[in-house]
Amino acid sequence: MTMTPVRPDEQVHEEPEADAGTGAAEGTSVRAPGFRLALLVALVVVLVAGVGSLTYLLSTRAVDAVGIGGDQAQLQGDREAVMAQTEQFVLRFGTYGPDLLDEQGAMPDYRQRVKDVITPKFAVSFDKQAGTAEEIVAKADISRTADVFATGVSSIDSDSATALVAGTFTDAYPKQGQLEPTPFRFEVTLVKVKGSWLVDNFTPVTGAEQ
Repeated sequence: MTMTPVRPDEQVHEEPEADAGTGAAEGTSVRAPGFRLALLVALVVVLVAGVGSLTYLLSTRAVDAVGIGGDQAQLQGDREAVMAQTEQFVLRFGTYGPDLLDEQGAMPDYRQRVKDVITPKFAVSFDKQAGTAEEIVAKADISRTADVFATGVSSIDSDSATALVAGTFTDAYPKQGQLEPTPFRFEVTLVKVKGSWLVDNFTPVTGAEQ
């Protein structure tokens, strides 16, 4: 076979061998790590932005949910406070006896414990009723006990409420003993004064005797 001589200016250029692991040429493999790094950074930025947006949305909804729940909790708390104060008023108003009389024939402790749960306006009319109760107790030696069976709120807003309460008054005399209980049903109006619910008035609805 005849060999053709190679001229000095005709150099043989060999193609770079492909990488056995990646199938890429050695010339391109040096650029792969930089490309992968840039792609990784871009993905991280997108991921962080997405997490931030999701966190904002969730926190906003959480605040809204707490606001709604807070309103409901406040309303329920007011309803319970109104019912509790209504019950306290009836129990204090309808329970008294000779053991509360002082040397002047008055019942100062009875007056005070009722005034603790009523408005100053209502206290004016209550003082007149308390005077009548003191006179009866002093003359007849009568004792009265109030029992509450049920209370409920018929209407309520931010600073006023109306409640219904049912129960019995039981009177007792030294000679006659205890009489049959007398049922009552009151409609009680309350107002919120400096954050506390106070009884402002009450009206017998049915089956109530003063």
